[in-house]
Amino acid sequence: MRRIRAAAAGAVTISLLTAATACGGGSSSGGSNDSPKTLTYWASNQGASIEVDKRVLQPELDKFEKQTGIKVKVEVVPWSDLLNRILAATTSGQGPDVLNIGNTWSASLQATGALLPWDAKNFAKIGGKDRFVDSALGSTGAQGKDPAAVPLYSMAYALYYNKKMFADAGIAQPPATWDELVADGKKLSKGGKWGLGAEGSNPSENIHHAFVFAQQHGAGFFTADGKPDFTSDGTVAAVKQYVDLMAKDKIIAPGNAEYAQNQSVSDFAKGKNAMLLWQSASANLKSQGMSEDAYGIAPVPVQSGTPGTGTNVNSMVAGINLAVFKNTDNLDGATKFVKFMTSDAEQKVLNTAYSSIPPVKTAQTDATFNTPANAVLKDTLAKSAAALPQVADESQFETAVGTAVKELFAAAAAGQPVTTESVKAALQKAQQQMPTK
Repeated sequence: MRRIRAAAAGAVTISLLTAATACGGGSSSGGSNDSPKTLTYWASNQGASIEVDKRVLQPELDKFEKQTGIKVKVEVVPWSDLLNRILAATTSGQGPDVLNIGNTWSASLQATGALLPWDAKNFAKIGGKDRFVDSALGSTGAQGKDPAAVPLYSMAYALYYNKKMFADAGIAQPPATWDELVADGKKLSKGGKWGLGAEGSNPSENIHHAFVFAQQHGAGFFTADGKPDFTSDGTVAAVKQYVDLMAKDKIIAPGNAEYAQNQSVSDFAKGKNAMLLWQSASANLKSQGMSEDAYGIAPVPVQSGTPGTGTNVNSMVAGINLAVFKNTDNLDGATKFVKFMTSDAEQKVLNTAYSSIPPVKTAQTDATFNTPANAVLKDTLAKSAAALPQVADESQFETAVGTAVKELFAAAAAGQPVTTESVKAALQKAQQQMPTK
């Protein structure tokens, strides 16, 4: 799920939302083909700005119209609004025909019943389920159910580091463990510059990092039967280790506690931070004037050893899925659009533009994606990334725990102590906000 990755806050306050504008229309009982010549599409903000996304997408939509005669009206929705817009649409029954969703939301949105299930028959219409890599399919809905969406862009977290700043500090190679990252970060945090950037006010970013740290502590946020479990010793230790990068280690600037709109990426591009933990950042950095020669890309650190499965997971399976509202007025056209967007040709165009990895096997093996940067991302997705919990309450979990981490960063920035007890209390409060069955 960022490029500009603002928080998807307020996911559980649907009653406060204004219903989304009617776009798809149609009967609430299922899709039709009443409007065969038009489609509406909500695209997520993948580029450095909404205008960048429009410049990327419009030529491809024009191409689709030329091929099919179907006109696509696109709206690029900021990440700060996207989840709330989607939830309002699922409640009102008035959504777009096709939409991008963060892959971590798949199970939550699947539970609303508003999205078209991708059963074998529907997958056959777009070339088959086996065209997609397994890691991407793992974040398309609850286990044992037909996927609620189709993978569109795959991403993984990596460590981006400024080569000159490392050389000037006498650091020969990127850190492989968190102890090394902290030690390097302290050498780099001087003269108004900092070792690491973060988006402390962005619940979505916070939950991604908290999840990875929890995996590395042998913990998770849900029990095996899907019940919230936010306060285990491992989970508390994980969240504390992440917030301590600012609170105790002091390698993240206190001002980063207020970042939620890609500012840490901009700071890295400008040489204000020496390191950045981000999803597929190359296109974003290029758009902000940073040469690819100026930075290196390495796997996200682990506690010890090398990245892998189990406690050496170092990324969540990041990405964007493409979904169809079940009550679309152009079911056939929506299916054709999904087939078009996941075709080999379009996968190459779009994933090149966004420096992401195609989730389509044949496109992923194309020479276009055999760059050093993509090698790290593909290796991470294949060997050391894990999907966030695919449970119905996942979006509420992201908001509750992500906001708890946001508040802990705010406390750290204000000079307040961040202790095991304060972290546990914040996570306990977050767990109390979860829906009760």
